[in-house]
Amino acid sequence: MQNTHTFTPLPNPQAGTKRPSHALALVAALAIAIVALPACSKKEEATSSVPTAAPTAATTPAAAQLDVYSQVAQQTKGFTAGSLMSANTVYVLFDPQCPHCGHLWQVAQPLLKRTKFVWVPINMLGPKSLPQGAALLTAANPVEAMTAHETSLLAGTGGMSAPSSIPDDIEQAIKANTKVFNAVKGESVPMIIAKHAGTGTVITRFGSKDTADLAQFLGIEAP
Repeated sequence: MQNTHTFTPLPNPQAGTKRPSHALALVAALAIAIVALPACSKKEEATSSVPTAAPTAATTPAAAQLDVYSQVAQQTKGFTAGSLMSANTVYVLFDPQCPHCGHLWQVAQPLLKRTKFVWVPINMLGPKSLPQGAALLTAANPVEAMTAHETSLLAGTGGMSAPSSIPDDIEQAIKANTKVFNAVKGESVPMIIAKHAGTGTVITRFGSKDTADLAQFLGIEAP
């Protein structure tokens, strides 16, 4: 979290002491609320299924952010959706049981012609997460399988059927994905890790909003 430094002017002996305006305090509170997006947090695994909000942007130093991108790119296993020829890869760490991840999948669809997304399943929200993630990774067409799964999940029917057995290498891959998620201080999903198309700066955030907002965040033209 970025440190905020407050400048306090020297007292004016002729003016007396004024207390901060309640209106200013309200504006500040609203500003904080605006930069939050809905996401599924780790707390939901052990408590309720009510979504919590998470900050949209990373607060780690630039050097640490670069390491985050490298870790995810080199140490995780996911499936690709979008333009295979895109020079910019956007990584999305998601839990198959997270409805906000399903929402992000939907709003990302209009951007697939110009951006390559790699969706990396993790195991965070419950017993269905790992087997459903395995089913997506081993599907003949992961994009079609993901679309059907998220449609079912958002409709409240629980998503795709989980396989009765999981190949050991796939199970270990999802566990490794989850380990990387924890290592990069992931607290909620979806977690987006990318490089800004315009500046090359590593950018991260949690949650989902809409297509135009996602395009702006990634530095690409909205459709």
